[in-house]
Amino acid sequence: MRFHNKTVVVTGAASGIGRATALLFAAEGAKVYAADIDEAGLAQTAAESNGEVHTVRCDVCNTEDIKALMDRAAAETGGIDAVFNNAGAGGDMAKIDEIEPEGWDRTMHLLLRSVAFGIRYAVPHMIGRKGAAIVNTSSVAAVGPGYSPNAYAVAKAGVLHLTKTSAADLARHQIRVNAVQPGFINTNIFTTSLEVPAELEAQAKGAIAMMSEAAQPVARGGQPNDIGEAVLYLCSEAASFVNGTSIIVDGGLTIGPRHSWDPEVPDLFEALRQMKAAAAAQA
Repeated sequence: MRFHNKTVVVTGAASGIGRATALLFAAEGAKVYAADIDEAGLAQTAAESNGEVHTVRCDVCNTEDIKALMDRAAAETGGIDAVFNNAGAGGDMAKIDEIEPEGWDRTMHLLLRSVAFGIRYAVPHMIGRKGAAIVNTSSVAAVGPGYSPNAYAVAKAGVLHLTKTSAADLARHQIRVNAVQPGFINTNIFTTSLEVPAELEAQAKGAIAMMSEAAQPVARGGQPNDIGEAVLYLCSEAASFVNGTSIIVDGGLTIGPRHSWDPEVPDLFEALRQMKAAAAAQA
């Protein structure tokens, strides 16, 4: 029970990574304030919990909602010990030469601005709480192109830098700030972002699950709990010396080009070695 009697706020808690993390915190004794715009999903999160989960409707694109969430959690419990700024979606799918200003701004508000103000409005309630910690959801998309649409990748890279600068700002309050960078995790984010029709959602999820098993060296699809466990570690006393950094949880997706770990993919250097060996054999 690492979080017995601790107050924890989790945004985007109606499904996926947010739901899994909220349930893990509750199972370890936390008083969880699970926030989302999806009230039915929040009710399901609370129903699945074997701990204390309070549901709060919160649109993280609305700073007043964020402030009200943090104020409520603190008012009802005396303060906040941990925050997981996780809410998000795929954002605008357009390429940089096609995206419109509204789509860009909407993506930045959802994925980056919301994290900044999640920190801003939580911190006054975290000062003086021993072991206070904030974790932000970034992504492997922050490390380079090819993992997501353009605007999403830029926003998630911003979350990484915000994590570092916030850790520096909040060191005087002894509040740690870190990030997680999920890889290919089986959640609703893909079908939602692609606006897959409801009648095709199950089929699409099955196809995504099959693809994710072969996307990285660890031969299985990533699950929300994989991220949740990393978040709990970063918020725990075990990570008390971890600050201003991120943990990539991607099954090895970003370790290198596919030929470095998949024997079925041609490797240029191996081909050159074989050519050299063949030439030496003929000499």
